[in-house]
This record gives sequence, structure tokens and C-alpha cells, in this order.
Amino acid sequence: MSSAEAQPRGARPPHRDRGQAGGAATLAEIARAAGVSAPTVSKVLNGRADVAAGTRSRVEELLVRHGYRRRRAEASRSPLLDLVFHELESAWAMEVIRGVENVARQEGLGVVLSESDGRLTPGQTWVERMLARRPQGVILVLSGLDESQRAQLTSRNVPFVVMDPAGDPGDSVPSVGATNWQGGLAATRHLVELGHRRIAVIGGPRRMMCSRARIDGYRAAMEAAGLPVDPQLIREGDFHHEAGFRVGGELLRLPDPPTAVFTGNDIQALGLYEAARELGLRVPEDLSVVGFDDLPLSRWVAPPLTTVRQPLTEMAEAAARMVLDLGRGERPAVTRIELATSLVVRSSTASPTR
Repeated sequence: MSSAEAQPRGARPPHRDRGQAGGAATLAEIARAAGVSAPTVSKVLNGRADVAAGTRSRVEELLVRHGYRRRRAEASRSPLLDLVFHELESAWAMEVIRGVENVARQEGLGVVLSESDGRLTPGQTWVERMLARRPQGVILVLSGLDESQRAQLTSRNVPFVVMDPAGDPGDSVPSVGATNWQGGLAATRHLVELGHRRIAVIGGPRRMMCSRARIDGYRAAMEAAGLPVDPQLIREGDFHHEAGFRVGGELLRLPDPPTAVFTGNDIQALGLYEAARELGLRVPEDLSVVGFDDLPLSRWVAPPLTTVRQPLTEMAEAAARMVLDLGRGERPAVTRIELATSLVVRSSTASPTR
């Protein structure tokens, strides 16, 4: 660490009576309190790597403590949108990418894709690289930011929106989602109306808000129909083919197996199709299946899949427009947008034969 970055004894905290709006500290005051030069603070703000870790941590702490927020005029941005997935491997992600690309193309922007290796919060390395890119904004899909990361983006005036948040993002965080509870209700009600009474559900990870909401919709439909909710028929998956195959096989091997299964997404439904085939069961003659998402592939499987349409492309477009509006200083009328789901009936559901 250079002598210019050493913490001087008796350093005074930043004054709060001048600088940016609301009396927040200026860059020079942050530098003085940290005992470093203003260019060093600027390097931290811009995500530069050539700053000692201890110095970076001290400056970040002061930025958060004193509510520093870079003026929009000072925050020169690259013509980019950052799109962050917790996992980037399925047709589901392609629908989201298509929506963000639609808006980015109209605005003359590029899109940078990142993956957080299955974690619901991206790592600090991503934060530093993103700050160095200086994008127009950040869209996080099925993930979120911790308090420290939120503060880092806020201090740099980098707007962010969460799409389909894994957990409750809070009232202050702009987010876009779908009516997952209503979708779960509609899927299960459809099966009840066909005459099914032994209905199972394979959700996604319990930690994800969308998965919990779909299962709650299932419970509500069962209870409204006066049907018992058998704990054996409520299973946790992970939104992948393998979970649909494995968990679906467990359900179909029960002494009293379900006659219908609502899966938390289309991908798990395809795994369930294979489990049924291996056991010599036909869809829908022996087993009715309902998915969730209405991915393009759901129309082309055999039989075509009854599913709940989640407007993924439209959700992504809404998230991209919201983050760009935030970057222009426009405050949204609401911080939470939910787009409607709808049931799409195809050939994978029928009345039970037993």
C-alpha cells in the first residue's frame, strides 16, 4: 500500500453540510476520511483492480456509511445492459435473453451475459467486472444482490431490476414477475375439473419464491375442491429434466400413485414423461401432466404439453425498459410488476381412467 493510501491518525469524517443533494458526502470528503487520494476513490468507484484490498474495503465502507451517490452526469456509461442468470443452460433462459435483446436492439445497446454458478447472489468478482464495464443497468434473473452489493451499485448510480426474484426483494427493489400463485391454481383446478382426485405436484427449489407460490396455488385449488392434500404427493424438484424423471418415478411407484401431476416447469414435465414411459404408462391415458412456462418445445413433444404460459419474453422486456427508465432518472409508478399467467390446454391431460 502506498503512503498516500495509509490511514492518517485523527482523520476527520466527511462533512454532511455540502456536496450532493441531501447533504451526502462528496468524493473529496470520502477520500479525506479514508486517508487516500481522490483518484484512488475514483478507481474504487470505477471497479479498477489496481487498489489494495484493505483500501478498497475502507473506501466501500465509507461510501455506504455516508450515502455517497455519483451524479448521473458524472457516471459515464457504456452502451451495455448486464443480464445475470443464476444458471444459464435451458430454453427458459433463451426466452429471457430474447426479451432483453428486443429492447436493447431498439435502444442501440449490447447485452453482456453472466452466470453466477447456481448461486442466488453473484460473486464479488462479477461486481468488480460489472463496475468496470459501467453498464446502463443490470437485470438479475432468479437471483439478487446482498446489502453490500446493492450499496455498491447505488453509490455508482447503476440502476438494477430483479426479474422473477428468488426471494422477497423488498419494497425498495424494482422487480418483475408473473402471477405464479394464480398459475398453480389454474393448473390444478384444470385437473380437478377433469375428475382427478389424486393429484401430485413437483415444485422447484423451496428457496425460490416462484416455486413456493405455484405450490401454494396447488394447495388452494385442492382445498377449494374439498380434496385432501397428501404430503406424499408434494415433492421438491430443481427445475431440471433429471428431477422430473427421478421424483416423477418415485411418485409413480407409490402404492397409490397419482393419476395427474402438476410440475413446476415444462422441463421437469419432460423428465416425468420419460419416467412414465419407462414404467409403461401412457400420457394422458394413464397419467395427466401439466407443466409451467409454455416454452416453445412444449408444443412439439408427444403428446403436446398442457401448461401454464408464463410470458417470459414480455417479462424480460418489461425489466429492460424499467432499468433504462431508472437510468434516465424516471421513478416507476410501482416497484413490483406482475404479468398474468394463463392456462394452455393441449393433449397431455384427460379424464382419469381409474
